[in-house]
Amino acid sequence: MTNEALPRSGRLPGWLQRWVADGWLRGTDTAFAALLAEDGAERSETVLSLAALASRQVGEGHTRLDLEAALREPESLWPEPPDDTREADGPTCWLHGLDLTDALQALTGSAVVDMPDPDAAEDTGTAPLVLDGHHLYLRRYWANEQLIRAALDARLHAPKETLPGLRSRLDTLFPPQEKQPDWQRVACALASRSRFTLITGGPGTGKTRTVLRLLGLLQGQRMDTEPDQPLRIRLAAPTGKAAARLGESISGEIDALPLPESIRAAIPREVSTLHRLLGPRPGSRLFRHDRYNPLHADLIVVDEASMIDQELTARLFDALRPETTLVLLGDKDQLASVEAGAVLGELCRGADDGDYTAETIAWVANASGDDISAWQGSGTALQQHVVKLRESRRFSAESGIGAFAESVRLGDYRRAAAVLDGGDDDIRRTPLRDATDPRIDAAGAEGYHAYLDRLHGTRPATDDWEATSAWARDVLQAFAAFQVLAVIRHGRLGVSGLNERIARRLKADGWIARDTGWFEGRPVMVVRNDYELGLMNGDVGICLETRLPGEDEPRLRVAFDLPDQGIRLFLPSRLEAVETVFAMTVHKSQGSEFEDVLIVLPRPELRLAGRELLYTAVTRARRHSVIAHPGPS
Repeated sequence: MTNEALPRSGRLPGWLQRWVADGWLRGTDTAFAALLAEDGAERSETVLSLAALASRQVGEGHTRLDLEAALREPESLWPEPPDDTREADGPTCWLHGLDLTDALQALTGSAVVDMPDPDAAEDTGTAPLVLDGHHLYLRRYWANEQLIRAALDARLHAPKETLPGLRSRLDTLFPPQEKQPDWQRVACALASRSRFTLITGGPGTGKTRTVLRLLGLLQGQRMDTEPDQPLRIRLAAPTGKAAARLGESISGEIDALPLPESIRAAIPREVSTLHRLLGPRPGSRLFRHDRYNPLHADLIVVDEASMIDQELTARLFDALRPETTLVLLGDKDQLASVEAGAVLGELCRGADDGDYTAETIAWVANASGDDISAWQGSGTALQQHVVKLRESRRFSAESGIGAFAESVRLGDYRRAAAVLDGGDDDIRRTPLRDATDPRIDAAGAEGYHAYLDRLHGTRPATDDWEATSAWARDVLQAFAAFQVLAVIRHGRLGVSGLNERIARRLKADGWIARDTGWFEGRPVMVVRNDYELGLMNGDVGICLETRLPGEDEPRLRVAFDLPDQGIRLFLPSRLEAVETVFAMTVHKSQGSEFEDVLIVLPRPELRLAGRELLYTAVTRARRHSVIAHPGPS
């Protein structure tokens, strides 16, 4: 292959279409390159090919193409190369033959590529690509990165103040303990003096408990000085499920806070999705709240931050007033967002080690009495605002789930396999004969008997709305106790195959009347935001036969329990983007917790499933996890 200029007709290099056909690129990637050739009059094959690769990186969840790394080790861009392709015809071979100097020269000489000016007060470029050092961005992602960086920098360097009486307030909220330090207490102390704090930790480390006490701490201080003007606090999460779970956790603990009733009453119990908080504008990627119409809030808390992509993070920062405090909660070891930009993981670099400066350590010792000197380092300004909660109250050291999750987090798959086979009550593996083994159908179906028993056994005899609403909520809660999780979408052990198999088994056993189309008992997940109906991606509903006041016969309706709207019923015909969720992907399970989970792997090798995916899957369970796979144990 050569890097000769294209003819003026703007045709793409022939190898780009070949790469799409062989599975190296998406059609979207070459369409972007074609746009540059046709509308941007770009003729360089090098520029067009690199543009397609930069687009492909976005599809893989990355916000940029690292040219230096890509040319040094092209294979790193494709951890799992397409099947049945020849490397000699693929992009890895092309990248091996490309010199970094030549690539940078082609890009810097192109009209479709801008180079940022570090001395410019603001970006005035319009080119669709941005070359920043040796990183090639699609402009939108570069602009988002600059917005987030600038907004963070302003918050990190804002003046810091120590709240009056901070130590005594912390003593009220956190009874003294022998073990030092109390990281929940440290998190509250650091967050009380900053306009940005990130609190990370695994399942059961008390992120919600911590933030609730932070709300009480800050609201108590405000109401002591300005009793008629309490803090305006907004709580949000990326999905409806995550919002509902946070709302339940906070509502269940507010009354137990050792604070006056007036302060507890000023802590919100309602949690909205992040999209609802920002106010989406239908038909666009824009929101009602932005820098020109910022959010009316003094404090914003966002849970499950690992699920927030770069785009949404940028929109959130853009909608904040300079004086608004932002607190992010999340588990840095979970799967990142399916969209581009693993923001939480990037912000939490170094969190395991702490890397607190001597100044931060001295302030914490004076303000809260906690000794964090063992985590001293020379960290960045950002690292002084990140706190990792390190003690899990859900998974003890003796817990099989806890031991498995920690082994996977550290990449110790041999130890993880030993835990699976160690006889722990809360985690085990089930080898299958092959992908057709009917035991997986039976295990999945059995897990859903409880909610279907509740559906049939507690159906209201009247058309009373209150009774119908309570029944629907009861069925939804029973369904949420168990979930089948898959790591692939297609095939007999993927989401589609498992949904068909479980539904077929439930029908054969008499639990449901049909196994296709709309039927009572069908669980569905919304897969695309529907702003008209108020349903968000990730909301889960159950199809029920309901009779409302004034109706003679029951009708199939899908019940959703929405965090800020309660039970809502929709005719199936109104739901345009839903999928059956007897089985769901691990990505879709983020923000949820279940009593029990059945995790289905397509292969027995744990390493092939991926560290973040396995960690996220197994920690969705509060009580019991089963990992099923074909092949030997």
